[in-house]
Amino acid sequence: MTIHRMLESGGELFWFKGALINIRVSWIAGEDRVSVVEHFMPYGMSPPLHVHRNEDEVFHILEGSMRIQVDGVESIAHAGQTVMAPKGVPHSFRVESAEGARCLTITTGGDLERMIREIGEPADSTRLAQRYEPGEAVSPALARCCARNGIDLVGAPLS
Repeated sequence: MTIHRMLESGGELFWFKGALINIRVSWIAGEDRVSVVEHFMPYGMSPPLHVHRNEDEVFHILEGSMRIQVDGVESIAHAGQTVMAPKGVPHSFRVESAEGARCLTITTGGDLERMIREIGEPADSTRLAQRYEPGEAVSPALARCCARNGIDLVGAPLS
């Protein structure tokens, strides 16, 4: 993946559950509260099945491929494709490309971004793991953080 390109153009870097996150545009920057978050994720990365109560989530794949499940329907998205996960609908994804994947996630309202800032850790390195090795599927701390930020965890990560 082209992490060096990401660093040249700025943003705020966080480690979040095995992914390197770059907050490109913060929801507090504009009147419409749009957030643009770039994700660099290793092969196998998958968040728990979840529902956003207050915001749609748009995934635009920049590199690699991801299996995305929205409301029980799975599809494979490749670089250049965009998938919408409407608020109130269960969804998740799994990185399927061996080299990992890079995508933009666009939301409004700040819930996703606040959750990343709350539970993520500032990134002091850009070395991405080659493969995601999940720990416990859903930690109580992650579930509480998500709930405080309008996101309900409703199932396991995709396998």
